[in-house]
Amino acid sequence: MATATAKKIKIRPLDDRVVLQPCDPEEVTSGGIVLPDSAQEKPQRGKIVASGPGKLLDSGERGTLDVKNGDEVFFGKYSGTEIEVNGQDYVIIRESDILAVVTQ
Repeated sequence: MATATAKKIKIRPLDDRVVLQPCDPEEVTSGGIVLPDSAQEKPQRGKIVASGPGKLLDSGERGTLDVKNGDEVFFGKYSGTEIEVNGQDYVIIRESDILAVVTQ
């Protein structure tokens, strides 16, 4: 009897797209109220886990991205495409849809 093994999938975004791992939604409000899953808002913050090579410019060269792997960013609530890979949720988004980089 043959055994099936799950193959790990890797993602390589194209052009100016980045792959984000969304942060977990807030489960408790600042006032201490515990929110049920149905009342939790979609996360708007995530960590970049992969980035593309940059947008292809009219000159034929690649533009550079202002963000890099490991950056924590804010993005629009309904921006990007949500996917699930190897049981983990990710968002693929264009660099132009990123609103801000979290600095500390």
